[in-house]
Amino acid sequence: MPLFNRSKKRGDSSDNGEDQNGGRKKEKGSWRKPANTAFKQQRLKAWQPILTPKTVLPTLFIIGIIFAPIGGLLVWGSSLVSEMTFDYTTCWNQSSSTSPTNLTLTSMPYTYSLRSSDSGKTITPPQFAYYYNAAAPEDQKHSCFIQFDVVSDLAAPVFQYYKLTNFYQNNRRYVQSLDTSQLQGSYVDASTLGGSNCKPLGSTADGKAIYPCGLIANSVFNDTFSGFALTGDPSGNSDYNFSHSGIAWPGEAKKYSATSGYTDHLDEVVPPPNWVLRYPSYPNASAIPNLQADEHFQNWMRTAGLPTFTKLYGRNDTAALRAGQYQVLVYMNYPVQGYKGTKSLVISTVSWIGGKNPFLGWAYVAASAVFVFLALAGTIRHLLKPRRLGDMTLLSWNR
Repeated sequence: MPLFNRSKKRGDSSDNGEDQNGGRKKEKGSWRKPANTAFKQQRLKAWQPILTPKTVLPTLFIIGIIFAPIGGLLVWGSSLVSEMTFDYTTCWNQSSSTSPTNLTLTSMPYTYSLRSSDSGKTITPPQFAYYYNAAAPEDQKHSCFIQFDVVSDLAAPVFQYYKLTNFYQNNRRYVQSLDTSQLQGSYVDASTLGGSNCKPLGSTADGKAIYPCGLIANSVFNDTFSGFALTGDPSGNSDYNFSHSGIAWPGEAKKYSATSGYTDHLDEVVPPPNWVLRYPSYPNASAIPNLQADEHFQNWMRTAGLPTFTKLYGRNDTAALRAGQYQVLVYMNYPVQGYKGTKSLVISTVSWIGGKNPFLGWAYVAASAVFVFLALAGTIRHLLKPRRLGDMTLLSWNR
């Protein structure tokens, strides 16, 4: 048909592989072909081991033999640490005692994980008592007195932690709910904060900025712990006190400014809603907190990755905690029962491995046992019913 059988134009040389200019016609799709090099054509030399019983079984034995002493050392290092946990969540629900000197003590949930040398010692169950003082300042009205025993002397350093459960600091919106410029001392107006990651705690309904803004700062832990008072020494000379400096990571203070950007704009800034007990308002520049020096705040702002976590509250690097019965006073302001969480006081020592963590050591031991078992099973199988292998010299990866 003429419609499909058009005559070729003069000079058309498409049939002989040349274009109209006489050059070599480029084949379709050839521009996608990588260069003919060892790297782009995947011809680089590589180690391609052939797994045989003579190589696999000794490897399993060696890994198992290496992991066993490592696990044993880690378990031994963890066994040198003593850790005591006192759950005072339900102290709020107890009937109030008549006075701090006439306490109605009741049993409380607790956990003693003592070092191996103290494992056989008798532990007196700790107790707590609730006391409500209507005449005290607002953040000290609700008190919890905890009495516990230290069964043996604990060498310094001794650390004091608080522990929370079922608190998801790793929530995506929660983690992002802060303003780094504001924390570093810059002035950020209320309208900007209202549309930032701090929302809905960036600004108030009447157009004032919240400092520090965001969900993390607003939910900061605000229970306070006293030092440990030895119950047998009412004079207080044997009290064991903790320092609140050096409890945050060294680089944390660099994230915050010692002065706020609102010192000249006091009429435009208010504290977070949940800070009302400590900071009802900012009447003057000195009332605005110094976040660079507040290491409790810095620890809280470093969000935890799991819903159960502990954060360092105090430390004593010089004096040993002597054996005896102690009493600690907790001013309770932090609600946890509303989201079905718990809060606890934790006392711990450290060893060369750090805090109490037997899991890592036992994980190495378990892995060692698995490797040795597989090696033994493979050896028995290879001896009883060996598998015939081909001639590996005939293998060639270039064919």
